[in-house]
Amino acid sequence: MQLQFTKMHGLGNDFVVIDATRHAFEPNPALLARLTDRRFGIGCDQVLVVDRSPTPEIDFGYRIYNADGSQVGQCGNGARCLARYVADRGLTRRHTVRVQTTTSILELHLLSDGQIRVDMGPPRFEPIDVPLRAPLRQLRYDIPLPEGGQISVGAASMGNPHALIEVADIETAPVDTVGAALQHSTAFPERVNVGFIEYVDATHAKLRVYERGAAETPACGSGACAAMAISQIWGRLGARAELAMRYGTLLLEWAGEGSSVYMTGPAETVFEGSIEWPN
Repeated sequence: MQLQFTKMHGLGNDFVVIDATRHAFEPNPALLARLTDRRFGIGCDQVLVVDRSPTPEIDFGYRIYNADGSQVGQCGNGARCLARYVADRGLTRRHTVRVQTTTSILELHLLSDGQIRVDMGPPRFEPIDVPLRAPLRQLRYDIPLPEGGQISVGAASMGNPHALIEVADIETAPVDTVGAALQHSTAFPERVNVGFIEYVDATHAKLRVYERGAAETPACGSGACAAMAISQIWGRLGARAELAMRYGTLLLEWAGEGSSVYMTGPAETVFEGSIEWPN
């Protein structure tokens, strides 16, 4: 069987996108490993699957698979790519598209300048919602590290768990070591995406993210949204800010608790192709 795919990226966070609106698609670990492998397959951070509408109020279903085979409920850069994908392939003529993941309903707006603005929904801060094993909500949590010591983090859910660590220099931040260590912390029962943020001023910051199931990626949309919300709670960013990542910048807007975080940024198609896979 020839499996058709599209390779896309949002600020370097890259995806293999599969259209399952016409034919059902259920990936197994072997197929996911081949799709994500950068030497022996296509190569990507995550695999995105576009499904038929699950209800009349929703335009498409949206599944997100990590390279390790795990399925997650949120990916902001992937959501922008999905919006570009369904528009470019003629799957919709709407400029506003509603999609449903395993944890969230997202509203995607295709703007006239080619950018895509995503209503990522409201962040949640209660430990049980992250999830985070802590008795009470706090501005910062001291999380023990498996090999000793502890680190101070903010925490929020954007439909997936996020921790945020403030650093003085984003270039020397311990992204790989601390990001990997927190995957084994008992404080985060579902593991966690770990952001490292350096503040420039009240409207600009630099961000790197270690994603659960994928290690560090060039950009993380949901991580940027979580960083925006936590940073505003900390008093470090205002209601509108630009977060710079390795290959570009996202615009984030948040009016405060109970409100959605809005993320605006690009999405690009790299190439289309097919890969042989047995039925």
